Amino acid sequence: MPTPRPPRTLVLGGARSGKSDYAEQLATAAKGAVHYLATAIPDPADTDFADRIAQHRRRRPAAWQVIESADPATVLRELADRDADTTTLLDDIGTWLTARIDARSAWEAPRGTITPDADSLVDAVANFPHRLVIVSPEVGMGVVPATRAGRLFRDEIGVVNQRLAQACDEAFLIVAGLALRLR
Repeated sequence: MPTPRPPRTLVLGGARSGKSDYAEQLATAAKGAVHYLATAIPDPADTDFADRIAQHRRRRPAAWQVIESADPATVLRELADRDADTTTLLDDIGTWLTARIDARSAWEAPRGTITPDADSLVDAVANFPHRLVIVSPEVGMGVVPATRAGRLFRDEIGVVNQRLAQACDEAFLIVAGLALRLR
């Protein structure tokens, strides 16, 4: 009888909800090594964002292998052939989406411009054969953003989250540091 594939888990939550911390706990609890796939592209001029990245770095165990890439689909495909006892933690889809919209100069483009990038990411997630934990912001529960860019981001992340949830075996919503199992 074949061994079942380890779960792919989507962890959603708002800003400062505890979603990254929860995802890190899931990765720590899994057996084996951890690949931490960070999608943030640091801007040296943005000291606030640099501080956030530094907080994440301090929190991570030293033994975790950190991979910084704005192309998680390619990294997941490369990691697919590696050790089966390794957990990959992808943090986070919001920074990836922002980088993709920037790369395509799509802030004023029609919705769906990043669909090819989303297709590639969802395909890589759906076919990833090892333990995978994905962090993504849930942003559709608040006020409609006042700017076109804000509405574009909200709409695109909502679609990507839905698609990732379908590709994952389990999903959690983190609210005030508490996890609600969605699937």
